[in-house]
Parts: sequence; C-alpha cells; structure tokens
Amino acid sequence: QVQLVEPGGGLVQAGGSLRLSCTARARTFSTYAMGWFRQTPGKEREFVATIDWSGRVTEYADSVKGRFTISRDNAKSTFHLQMNSLKPEDTAVYYCAQARRSLVTTTPDRYDYWGQGTQVTVSS
Repeated sequence: QVQLVEPGGGLVQAGGSLRLSCTARARTFSTYAMGWFRQTPGKEREFVATIDWSGRVTEYADSVKGRFTISRDNAKSTFHLQMNSLKPEDTAVYYCAQARRSLVTTTPDRYDYWGQGTQVTVSS
C-alpha cells in the first residue's frame, strides 16, 4: 500500500510563488515516475507535471511550462512542485500521484496512487 501525503497548499496573490510537497510512504518510491495533476469543479483532472524515477526527465503541461518546476528527492521519498508567477487560472485542487511505471507519463489512468489533494487559490 502506498500513501501519499501532500501538505503545502494555500492562498497566494497573482505573481506569487508556492511550493507543494508530497511524501510517499512506500519503500518503492524511487522505482516509479511521479506526477502532479489539478482539478477545478466541473472539470476533469488535468495533467500538470511529471518526473521519471531518476529525476532527470520531466514533462510539463504547456500552461505551466517555464513557471512550474517538478523535482524529487529519492532518499527522502519526497517530490515537489515549485510554482512561480502564479495566475488566477492556476486555482485548483492539486493532487500528487505515483505512476505504475518508471518513465514519465501524462495520463491519469497510468497512475495507481493519489494524494488527498490540496487547495491552491490564486487571487487577482
């Protein structure tokens, strides 16, 4: 069983920064790719960023490219999403997730385990 814990959401003004963290309570953390997704009411869960098992390969949604950075620390079973230059349209519940493979993947149905979600609100 894998449990993902993700504190770190909150309220921030447009143009500000926020860092989300996710800790995996699983011995196999370093084996799998990890990802961040977000969801707003009435919409499907949207891909944000993903990182492969090694931390060397990343992929981002076009809407966040150049503003968000995903990283991981396998020794601590933790990965992060640094969000800079935040916009009101980034407001959503953000979810961390563990993929069932080691390579990057942007598709939600290729992720087996999910965090509980954390609210990020960006005010204009």
